Amino acid sequence: MGRTLQNTMINLGLQNACDEAVYQLGLDMEELEEIEEDAGLGNGGLGRLAACFLDSMATLGLAAYGYGIRYEYGIFNQKIRDGWQVEEADDWLRHGNPWEKARPEYMLPVHFYGRVEHSASGAKWIDTQVVLALPYDTPVPGYMNNTVNTMRLWSARAPNDFNLRDFNVGDYIQAVLDRNLAENISRVLYPNDNFFEGKELRLKQEYFVVAATLQDIIRRFKASKFGSTDSVRTVFDSFPDQVAIQLNDTHPAMAIPELMRIFVDIEKLPWDKAWDITKRTFAYTNHTVLPEALERWPVDLVEKLLPRHLQIIYEINQRHLDHIASLFPNDVDRLRRMSLIEEGNTKRINMAHLCIVGSHAVNGVAKIHSEIVKTQVFEDFAALEPEKFQNKTNGITPRRWLLLCNPGLAELIAEKIGEDYVRDLSQLTKLHKFVDDDLFIREVAKVKQENKVKFALYLEKEYKVKINPSSMFDVHVKRIHEYKRQLMNCLHIITMYNRIRRDPAKLFVPRTVIIGGKAAPGYHMAKMIIKLINAVAQVVNNDPMVGSKLKVIFLENYRVSLAEKVIPATDLSEQISTAGTEASGTGNMKFMLNGALTIGTMDGANVEMAEEAGEENLFIFGMRVEDVTELDRKGYNAQLYYDRLPELKQAVDQIKSGFFSPKDPNLFSDVVNMLFHHDRFKVFADYEAYVKCQEKVSELYLNSKAWTKMVIRNIAAAGKFSSDRTIKEYARDIWHVEPSDLKIPPPNEPRDAGQDKTPNGTAA
Repeated sequence: MGRTLQNTMINLGLQNACDEAVYQLGLDMEELEEIEEDAGLGNGGLGRLAACFLDSMATLGLAAYGYGIRYEYGIFNQKIRDGWQVEEADDWLRHGNPWEKARPEYMLPVHFYGRVEHSASGAKWIDTQVVLALPYDTPVPGYMNNTVNTMRLWSARAPNDFNLRDFNVGDYIQAVLDRNLAENISRVLYPNDNFFEGKELRLKQEYFVVAATLQDIIRRFKASKFGSTDSVRTVFDSFPDQVAIQLNDTHPAMAIPELMRIFVDIEKLPWDKAWDITKRTFAYTNHTVLPEALERWPVDLVEKLLPRHLQIIYEINQRHLDHIASLFPNDVDRLRRMSLIEEGNTKRINMAHLCIVGSHAVNGVAKIHSEIVKTQVFEDFAALEPEKFQNKTNGITPRRWLLLCNPGLAELIAEKIGEDYVRDLSQLTKLHKFVDDDLFIREVAKVKQENKVKFALYLEKEYKVKINPSSMFDVHVKRIHEYKRQLMNCLHIITMYNRIRRDPAKLFVPRTVIIGGKAAPGYHMAKMIIKLINAVAQVVNNDPMVGSKLKVIFLENYRVSLAEKVIPATDLSEQISTAGTEASGTGNMKFMLNGALTIGTMDGANVEMAEEAGEENLFIFGMRVEDVTELDRKGYNAQLYYDRLPELKQAVDQIKSGFFSPKDPNLFSDVVNMLFHHDRFKVFADYEAYVKCQEKVSELYLNSKAWTKMVIRNIAAAGKFSSDRTIKEYARDIWHVEPSDLKIPPPNEPRDAGQDKTPNGTAA
């Protein structure tokens, strides 16, 4: 979520009033804002997308709740020591959190372990361990519409009789100390992005948030007029018309068997009725196609922790496979491929398959990704129910990612086209009229320059490095992962360095290359990539032959509040994942909206950015998905590129020989070995096209006016990438609710009696 103070002031229309009031108290608002900790309760893009969605849902007047876990420790703080990433605990609650309100009156029990007893009256899950879920509510204000929604985060608490209720040996002290075991569930966020780690504590977290949330939803449903029993209908007949639940990836997939358990075991609905309601309630968003990221939980673990849920999953699977077998008799391989259970050394539950079978809608997060989902990853399921599969291209909230972080540009745009664009970003197309307006061109360039100077000052203060603010700010910030190819950027840096040294007199367009992002603590290769970038920076930044022509900076502890500083100052946005690997990306959109140009592959939302702005207004290079597929078919041989491209060979040899690590020449042997022998993401295959494309970037940067005109064309085309548009599509195509433009009257004004009724009772 990042910080809340400034976002709240902006959405309430109070920023100027607060700035002025605080100034009159002799304080500086910006200094105050810097004191607030980021709420870093997620990893990378998936968590930030949820935060943007909350802002848009409130702004569109949807009755929507965001549910999650109130981690005591969020994503680790990253320190760079001697070029290596070191993790520190993120004790973000140390000084308290003024934005949250504990709601002990809504505390709920969550059960684990135990066993299942079957009887004539049905299944009973008994002898369980109980953990209490204590909700904390954080307000989510819409933009200038007097709507405030709720983000409800659950914290784990041990019941007071924990370890004391059973005949115990009287070790009271130990029993109280053991309360920590229960409360560890909400202690810490698992720091993996796009990687599955099948740990018991993680599964506990996933079930914990699901079980508490579903009880909360059902309590709210029963308390509403729709939940009151009607002699004709079952209490839950109207449930899917009143409740929509969106599964953000497979992490909350246990919600599907949990809702079935509630309907069948507790509410005593017949299976078919319960399954119909469940399917109509859930929809699933897929966020990645990387096989190592797909959740596949061992059956043994689920059986131990959630024995009843395993039985329900088996029953869902049995009925699912019976259906497939009736449509495709004797096709055993299809049954194997489509089963929720994967046979093998350890039997596993494929959570994505569970989500697809248990949902009425499945979507990818960019056109190209949704196509890959349909035609490759889940092709058997899409063949069966093509109407179930949709696309919902991701977006970003223009409140945080333009108004808050780039007030200079936001104001400049408002002067030209009015202020309405903040709620309807498609209006940015009106800027096309000004693409040849010399004054506007100069003003856009001036805002960018001011942002660069401000960020350069920040870098000097934090990193003690002198930055040339007129150099091109070339920025690559995102989680560190092989598929995102920070290594390819690194090879380009080394290539530029070698060119400067080879011909110091030759004209060189000065660059400050900024790379930032966290590596999962257990991801060895990602940590080596960070070390390599820092080792290269050490050499480049201290070479007198290079001077101010090329500087390399690794941005420590990249997070939302740092993104808000670096993105408005960026000239060139690096979006260079191997085609077919980045589901969407959202950083790409933030840079586009803030006046950076994009160098990128035809991957994720880059494809649609090029479609909106015109491919000639982005620097697109490299293999397309088809080329990658073809190269896989032929067999990728890295050695070929190394032998054919002298500059690539020189750069790789320098890494290999210890040029960047003289004290330990073999330091990067793992990296080099990977690049030659098991590079799934084909860095060498795109190197030549990337370097050539970068030359075109430098050439355009020399012509400030032509560069800025391209920037304006990009900003004018960024309207599609508002999360408001994304959420309208979810509301229309999946949740079946109507967004309302109505501004609720403020609480100090009397409301008309007629205004009490909400047309859209559905809560998403």
